[in-house]
Amino acid sequence: MTTWFTKNLGDAMLANPAVEHIQKLFLETYGLKEYADDTALFFRHESEGRLHCEVKVYLSPATVLIATALHAMPCRQPIPTDLGLLMGSEACWPVLFPESFTPAVSAPLPKQTS
Repeated sequence: MTTWFTKNLGDAMLANPAVEHIQKLFLETYGLKEYADDTALFFRHESEGRLHCEVKVYLSPATVLIATALHAMPCRQPIPTDLGLLMGSEACWPVLFPESFTPAVSAPLPKQTS
C-alpha cells in the first residue's frame, strides 16, 4: 500500500492535546519498541497564505490503523521539506523518501598523464 494520510489538527497554538493523543495512539498500536522503518508520523506547520498556521500530521502508509482511527484523509506523499518526525525511527527518512536521500555517486577520477 502506498497511500499516505493526513490529519489537520488546526491552529498550532491549540494543537498540543491532539498531538499528544496521536502520540499515545501510536504507542498503544506499536508499543515501545524499535519501529519498522516504514512506520512513521510526521508533522508540519502550514499557513497556506493565512495569518495563523495549522499543524498537519502526515501518516505513512504503514500506519493505516492509526489513520483509520483518526479519520485521516488519504493524500499524496508529502514533500519532506520542513517535515518533522513526530513518531517513528530516524531510519524512516531514506525508506519513505528515497528520492531525497539518494547517495552521492562520485565520478571516476580522470587518469593522469605524465
